[in-house]
Amino acid sequence: MANDRLTTSVVIIGGGPSGLLLSQLLHLNGIETIVLERRSRDYVLNRIRAGVLESGLVALLQEARVADRLCKEGEKHSGVEIAFHGDSLRIALDELTDGDVVTVYGQTEVTRDLYEARDAMDGVVIHNADNVQLQALDTARPFVTFEKGGETTTIDCDFVAGCDGFHGVSRRMLPAKIVRSFERVYPFGWLGVLSETPPVADELIYAGHDRGFALCSLRSRSLSRYYVQCPLEDKVSDWTDGRFWEALKSRLPADVATDLVTGPSTEKSIAPLRSFVCEPMSWKRLFLAGDAAHIVPPTGAKGLNLAASDIYYLSRALLDYYKDGDEKGLQNYSEKALARVWKAERFSWWMTQLLHTFPESSAFDQKIQQTEFDYLKSSHAAQVALAENYVGLPY
Repeated sequence: MANDRLTTSVVIIGGGPSGLLLSQLLHLNGIETIVLERRSRDYVLNRIRAGVLESGLVALLQEARVADRLCKEGEKHSGVEIAFHGDSLRIALDELTDGDVVTVYGQTEVTRDLYEARDAMDGVVIHNADNVQLQALDTARPFVTFEKGGETTTIDCDFVAGCDGFHGVSRRMLPAKIVRSFERVYPFGWLGVLSETPPVADELIYAGHDRGFALCSLRSRSLSRYYVQCPLEDKVSDWTDGRFWEALKSRLPADVATDLVTGPSTEKSIAPLRSFVCEPMSWKRLFLAGDAAHIVPPTGAKGLNLAASDIYYLSRALLDYYKDGDEKGLQNYSEKALARVWKAERFSWWMTQLLHTFPESSAFDQKIQQTEFDYLKSSHAAQVALAENYVGLPY
């Protein structure tokens, strides 16, 4: 079996949006990278994910020179609606903050834009990389090995960035004695449906109901994304299109349900919900980013946005190291990233607690949930807090 040897500055494990964004930002500043992705490019681009982008992520994509299509096709949303047991409240994001908004643009499209930019700059992205192994991370010259097409390749590097998701190899390389993991697994999932139908509203609608949570989202003026809360043991095959639309309508305010346009689903999947954080997010020459280090339930639309703030901190720390020999950013990366991670975890947990039906919920819990919404509706300060978290806390 042949063993080729390559050299680069940073090996990035994971070819999703966070890994590609880091590669693009470093490349623009003259720092070489190699991205390793265990799946095919088609597989990565067929993963359906959320698409609510904070202004910080939009600015970072502009910095990476991959925001042309986003600026043309992305929809800016200045508000979001919270519905609860027939009552509703619009959160005016721009009015409650300093004019901040969110942009609706699918994560798949972000990934596609990043791939095209990497191609245009001859960026090295190796797909179908099997048996990736991270070696000598506690030395000045770590290396990574992988297998492809019956051959083993070794890549010598300065640093390794683990952007390979919750199930990736990178997090497992942290010594067990230094790792602390924090997790909350929620007793339900989200059934998501994509349909070629006009969205029921111009802005996102989050709905809490005694039958369960529902979300009305969109990808474009002709492509809608809807979700309903479902039991963890459910399978996609249990949910016909008819059953889904009936469940969605029953959980929405009556006027919204009346306007809902239904049609065949083009994609349908069930995602479990969990909150998870790994501390620390770095060890020696290894740095974790995105889902490799933390997971949030999608209720607060923070998954991709939180990965982006990790990449913001990590890219700048690496730039300081390569341009000025300054290691402070790398040394402080985990602490700085985690400070923002935990704020996003808190917000996502709060949104999930407010809007979902929990199987173990007592009469007291239900009263607290109702009171939480009533307080939100009556308190300007509470609405400001929701808005500033939803549009994204500053980096």
